[in-house]
Amino acid sequence: MPNIKSSKKRVKVTTVKSAQNKTVRTDLRTEIKKANIALENSAEDKTNAVRVAIKKIDKAVAKGILHKNTAARKKSALDKKLAAGA
Repeated sequence: MPNIKSSKKRVKVTTVKSAQNKTVRTDLRTEIKKANIALENSAEDKTNAVRVAIKKIDKAVAKGILHKNTAARKKSALDKKLAAGA
């Protein structure tokens, strides 16, 4: 544990921010998995599932959790699977 007051605060802030980022990241992964399952099973709501996943990806980019190129790659893969199944 650091001795300097500002360093102590940094440790606290980092742990809080890491927890927040982790929840966003796990929600994102869950939505992507749901979209992939919907696409594989040709579910009726597959377009909606993909739309929700893409929205989550965009929110993660806005919060700085994902890089924009990573987001573009993930969105492109979902769109490609959706177009192939349609």
